[in-house]
Amino acid sequence: MTTASLRGGDRVLHVAWPDGTSAEFPYIWLRDNCPSGFHPQTRERQFDLTSIPFDISLTDAALENGEIILTWNGGDHVSRYDPDWLFDHRPGIGLADPARVEPVLWRSDFEPGNLPRAAAADLMTSDDALQDFLIASKRTGLSIVDGMANDKDAGMAIARRIGFLRETNFGTTFEVMSKPNPNNLAYTSHALPLHTDLANQELPPGFQFLHCLANEAEGGGSTFCDGFAIASDLRDDDPDAFKLLCETPVPFRFHDTDYDIRRHHTVIDLDPFGNLQELHFNAHLAGIFDLPADKMEPYYRAYRKIMEMTRSEKYVMTTRLEGGEMVIFDNRRVLHGRAAFDPNTGFRHLRGCYVDRGEFDSRIRVLSRTGK
Repeated sequence: MTTASLRGGDRVLHVAWPDGTSAEFPYIWLRDNCPSGFHPQTRERQFDLTSIPFDISLTDAALENGEIILTWNGGDHVSRYDPDWLFDHRPGIGLADPARVEPVLWRSDFEPGNLPRAAAADLMTSDDALQDFLIASKRTGLSIVDGMANDKDAGMAIARRIGFLRETNFGTTFEVMSKPNPNNLAYTSHALPLHTDLANQELPPGFQFLHCLANEAEGGGSTFCDGFAIASDLRDDDPDAFKLLCETPVPFRFHDTDYDIRRHHTVIDLDPFGNLQELHFNAHLAGIFDLPADKMEPYYRAYRKIMEMTRSEKYVMTTRLEGGEMVIFDNRRVLHGRAAFDPNTGFRHLRGCYVDRGEFDSRIRVLSRTGK
């Protein structure tokens, strides 16, 4: 059975569960997270931490009807906790997150045929299929949907099954095709080197959805690489270059007649725990580097190194999207590009949109509540 005991000298509540797990909960944490301090419908925190003394103490801990009952010093407040809730929130462990998916790094030996793949009809009608596909897509950062309707809005429909669409200066959707007076290289027939989109934005978009409506022109093969694999190998092979790319912000800029959007980012970004979080790599949106002169050569050495890695056969996957397919990828992990194509040999048209990472993760969490 679950047991709960006060350890006054350490100012903690010691809880032990039947499976042998135990944990210690500081008094201040317990009072801050008393269930009575949360709104019963919204579950938002209402308790004012400054309304209690920092050295608040407990006088009693008891188990009643499966709950842990704590009586606070002075007897003016009693807290009731579900032991399972305390188990899920043990200090130092953190709440389990269904959207925390360990990335599987891949390189050029990972065949396009091994990518996660799902039928559009299944994703539109089955929550289980959608949940499995989203988790698999997060694991590799790249996936394919087939059986798309010959409808320019079909990709948006699937994206909206996941979350809100992210609007940018290119609109809520964007048409990837060769067109006159382009304001972006994507709207030409030229080759696009591997890159992440919109590194000039304060927060670059998360997952990109590219629905291939037609791909009849000669050339135009799609290229991808796992930026996390490149960054991981760089950390092992050249830690000095890795450190510079993690710690040195450089400018990115997009500007046309109507917009001038600029932002400094590091090329490699780590999360607060030192894990790879995202890449900002876009050579054609890179601004004029504004580092101190004595920092330029060391930084350029590191920057060229990662650029060379994005062009290495060791990392690049090449495939050709067909009409009725849609590729989905994490724009802040997977770099994408394409070979040049000849617009005189046939029509090539992809329609794209974005769903931010937070929306993507939220959908995984909500779908996971129902279980299977």
